[in-house]
Amino acid sequence: MEDHVQEQGLSKGKFNAMKRGKTIKFTPHAKEKLNMLVKMQVTEEKVVETIKNPESLGPGYFGRKIAQSSLTSELVLRVVYEETNNRVLVITFYPAKRERYV
Repeated sequence: MEDHVQEQGLSKGKFNAMKRGKTIKFTPHAKEKLNMLVKMQVTEEKVVETIKNPESLGPGYFGRKIAQSSLTSELVLRVVYEETNNRVLVITFYPAKRERYV
């Protein structure tokens, strides 16, 4: 699985964002989503900030976690990730209507 994970760069490609001392990495799928959602102003920084300081945090399937933060007054950003002893792996993220996840 490690071969399919790409570390994403926050500051000019040199990224070592930490969540309580853990490296945050993005799957190829999550990296692709960054390119698709840039027009909605979803940035790598926003995804990392959502993981570090979520407005809400809940369980996902297969032991994953779902962190949530505001995008707009109507939309939230939901980030699905796996957490191990030494890293956080972003699986996917998506905008969703706030009313659905109150």
